[in-house]
Amino acid sequence: MLDYTYEHPRSSLSITLSVWKALFLREAVHRLSVGRGAWVWLLFEPLLHITYMLVMFAFIRMHQVGGIDSAVWIMVGMLYFFVFRRTNSQTKVALSANMALFTYRQVKPIDTALVRAALEGFLMILVAVILAVGGGVAGLDLIPDQPLDLFIALWGMWLMGLGFGLVASVGIKLIPEVGKIIDIIMMPVYMLSGLMIPVSSFPKPYSDWLLYNPLIHGIETARVGMSSYYHVLPGLDIMYLYKWALVTVFFGLALYKRFETKLVMQ
Repeated sequence: MLDYTYEHPRSSLSITLSVWKALFLREAVHRLSVGRGAWVWLLFEPLLHITYMLVMFAFIRMHQVGGIDSAVWIMVGMLYFFVFRRTNSQTKVALSANMALFTYRQVKPIDTALVRAALEGFLMILVAVILAVGGGVAGLDLIPDQPLDLFIALWGMWLMGLGFGLVASVGIKLIPEVGKIIDIIMMPVYMLSGLMIPVSSFPKPYSDWLLYNPLIHGIETARVGMSSYYHVLPGLDIMYLYKWALVTVFFGLALYKRFETKLVMQ
């Protein structure tokens, strides 16, 4: 007896979700097995920065910053900055790392960028959990006073990394020299995001100028979430970070849509 049943065609959403799942698994395997001990570096990099800052603060005998333990201040700041930096760095190279996949018509350039950003956010959450457990064992008080603030700040920093990475990836693809400019910009961003020197310690009007950096609003909000006693600079506004993040995300998506054909060309 002949079977005349036919499989219904899959919807666009179903295809997209399948592509994202496949890309996520592929990126996860590659990210964690690209070299010997690749997964160790995920933890070692932020830990190295945190250790360096702890040694420096111990040398100058600074045990508290803005009313909270200096180790907690450093750990929170570094973790949240790395959420932005790693998401940005992985997203901006998504195109060059997945050029071979664009021969499949189901895979769009934006898919690779979004999946890379999602994977990096997931990995940074794992890193944060591991460091939090380690800090707790070391005797640090890492129970947040306002957990919701930590989540809001984390989501904002991830969105900012995604948006900046989307814009940067298109810019690098169209004009390779843009990558060098971005690398130059990232160093002062690192220095001026309140990671090494408390923002409140800068005299006016310089401290007010620093608030134009959206990353400071996310990092400082996270620190307030850890301790409600933390002294922050007046003018802190987490919505300022979200405004920057949403603008860069939508601008990045628009660039991907506008130059979709050029982005898949070798």
